[in-house]
Amino acid sequence: MALDSDTHPLNSLGFAKPPAETRVVVAMSGGVDSSVVAAQLAEEGYDVVGVTLQLYDHGAALAKKGACCAGRDIHDARRVAEEMGFPHYVLDYENIFQDAVIDEFAESYLAGATPVPCIRCNERVKFKDLLETAKDLDADCMATGHYIQRKMGPNGPELHSAADANRDQSYFLFSTTPEQLEYLRFPLGHLKSKAETRALAAKYGLPVADKPDSQDICFVPNGNYASVIEKLRPEAASPGEIVDMDGNVLARHKGVIHYTIGQRRGLGIGGLSEPLYVVKLDADNRRVVVGPKEALATRKVPVREINWLGDAPFASREEWHVGVKVRSTRPPTEAVIRPISDTEAEVELLTPEEGVSPGQACVFYDMDSSRIFGGGWIWRGY
Repeated sequence: MALDSDTHPLNSLGFAKPPAETRVVVAMSGGVDSSVVAAQLAEEGYDVVGVTLQLYDHGAALAKKGACCAGRDIHDARRVAEEMGFPHYVLDYENIFQDAVIDEFAESYLAGATPVPCIRCNERVKFKDLLETAKDLDADCMATGHYIQRKMGPNGPELHSAADANRDQSYFLFSTTPEQLEYLRFPLGHLKSKAETRALAAKYGLPVADKPDSQDICFVPNGNYASVIEKLRPEAASPGEIVDMDGNVLARHKGVIHYTIGQRRGLGIGGLSEPLYVVKLDADNRRVVVGPKEALATRKVPVREINWLGDAPFASREEWHVGVKVRSTRPPTEAVIRPISDTEAEVELLTPEEGVSPGQACVFYDMDSSRIFGGGWIWRGY
């Protein structure tokens, strides 16, 4: 039972009791970030339980060396737990991951969208099923190695960007709900650089201190989405036409899945006076639509499945003036959100952006602070 904060100060995780009486489940991927979180909390005296998810068969064709939850990573997580002296469990989440993430990834790609499976994994697996498992283990909270900050505000915990803008993962965590935020902790969010994380790993003598960061989606070898889709859906590589914005046929293609919005290279169209870009994927008609660069500029973005983290109800205003990211690698840009319902809105970008694609996330930021107001999913709309 937690002690009264007047008689016992809050510990580093925000509980009014000693670390030894505070159980924390750490989601361990086998990488340096989550390993440092687990080691640091163990050294501080917390009752740490490490959990690693096996998300797919690491011996199967989809897996690759260095994937986030492949066999090597499970082994690395176990070694860290053994050296730091806390229990570690591996949970088989293959079926959940297949149903909640991989199948939707394939279907979205086949429909001409550009999905972000890492967001769905956080939303539907790590912060849902794993979080419930942590509660079943009587943990007071669950900690992860994500670079994002949880700060207490006047109305409860708030989500804030990481101190290191180069490592910030807020784009991938916009769908974290207020209820999940109550239970989650992100001990690395305040660090100024990845070098600090690696220095901590060296300090604790962790075997993963020099382990390279994973760069790709865990089940997509070398970033080759198309090869994965073809394995999951062999019918996906149906040929079709490459057309201009007036419908004139310019060339043939070997499958819509090989193209993304904004793509310029590899179109197989020669003899043109100006470069052309993919401006639309018409999956239903197996057409890739190309046009000039200015045709990529988008001002109005339909967004749905909105997770709102602001203090006032989302639909309580006609407009919200915020910053938004429509790609993880771009800084927030000024925008106006016009709610249609509690979970749907039109977002108007004050400066048009290129390459806005259905299936990507649109994440909302406070332009005057580091706070994140949630976000939603871009769709075709109109």
